[in-house]
Amino acid sequence: MSLNEFFYMGGYAFHVWTSYGLTLLLLVLHIVLPIRRRKQLLRRIHKTIKRESAS
Repeated sequence: MSLNEFFYMGGYAFHVWTSYGLTLLLLVLHIVLPIRRRKQLLRRIHKTIKRESAS
């Protein structure tokens, strides 16, 4: 099997590589989005504490 045949996937390359790409995208989002949400939440909590302590 040559490298070209491997990437061609017996005629199913578009479907296979699209599936791999979408899976990778979802895995990355599954890691990145909760981290971003946590940072936003911590910023919001910090602002609230700062505002309440200034009053």
